[in-house]
Amino acid sequence: MTAIVIAFLIVIGLYAATRIFRVVGQAEVMVIERLGRFNRIARSGLNILLPFIERPRAIDVRYAMSDPSGAKRLVSGSTTRIDLREQVLNFPSQPVITKDNVTIDIDAVLYYRIADPQKATYAVQNLPFALETLTRTTLRNIVGEMELDSTLASRDQINKRMREIIEEASIGWGVDVTRVELQAIEPPRDIQQSMELQMRAERERRAAVTNAEASKRAAILEAEGVQQSQVSRAQGEMEAAVLRAKGQAQARLAMADAEAQAIQRIGQAMPSADVALYLLGLKYLEALPALTQGKGSTIFLPAEAAGVMGALGGLRELMTRTGAGGPAAAAPDSTPAAAPSPRVAIPPGNNSPTPPATKE
Repeated sequence: MTAIVIAFLIVIGLYAATRIFRVVGQAEVMVIERLGRFNRIARSGLNILLPFIERPRAIDVRYAMSDPSGAKRLVSGSTTRIDLREQVLNFPSQPVITKDNVTIDIDAVLYYRIADPQKATYAVQNLPFALETLTRTTLRNIVGEMELDSTLASRDQINKRMREIIEEASIGWGVDVTRVELQAIEPPRDIQQSMELQMRAERERRAAVTNAEASKRAAILEAEGVQQSQVSRAQGEMEAAVLRAKGQAQARLAMADAEAQAIQRIGQAMPSADVALYLLGLKYLEALPALTQGKGSTIFLPAEAAGVMGALGGLRELMTRTGAGGPAAAAPDSTPAAAPSPRVAIPPGNNSPTPPATKE
């Protein structure tokens, strides 16, 4: 009998010890009630509670779990320990209707942190469910004011507006909303196909525009290259023509200077009155072989030809006087004798009689 009493007392003592002594972990708190009313917040460490008078208050929680198949599911429960760390509230996707009457599925996630455990316990009955419901309704209101294209392109704007609205509504619950993110936005299958066709058409249009711009640029560059080449060729031809003209001018000047020096030396070697007669006879002797080439034909000489013949006779006399009567004097006689005798007809002139035409 004594052993049973002792065992009963030990059990009662252990139960009382578990109820009296409570160890709270780091970043956790407990809401302590005394006789059903709020008394204090038990912080991390060892806390002593009055048995049967004080007890911790439990709150509802919700967290995600993965089953053996890998699928995620939400598990709801209650706990007396309030976690002060940042928590994630992930709920299944929900259908939302946009402004242009397109139904899309949006999967959102909410990050929050309990800043006031007393308000989180007494200001709202089920904190996770309240945050989830508030997030769903806020998301529907925001997306309902936007078209599909704006919804797909404005995720940051939607996240910012949702965070502001949810934080303003949940500030009385002792909750600090840190972030709101849209995980996925899934339009209907037919809308996705239309968007893919539109995207493909837009990419083809951009490719066509890019090819056209490239062809235009290539044509412009080619035309500029042809223009530059033609300009360069024209400049080169102009410079070459200028250089050729300058060369010809310099050559003619050099020949004229040489001829002037020759005439000057000839004038120094003979009387000045006979220089013109000498040069005229010399030119005639140079042109005479060309006149006598070919078969027998009639050659018409101007009326001044008689004067030329006289100039040849004077040239011979001149050479004889100057002491060059050897080879130089024989030149007028030997050249006509070597060539065939053409028929020469001299037209009538004003200062000389008309000689008859000579035939072979």
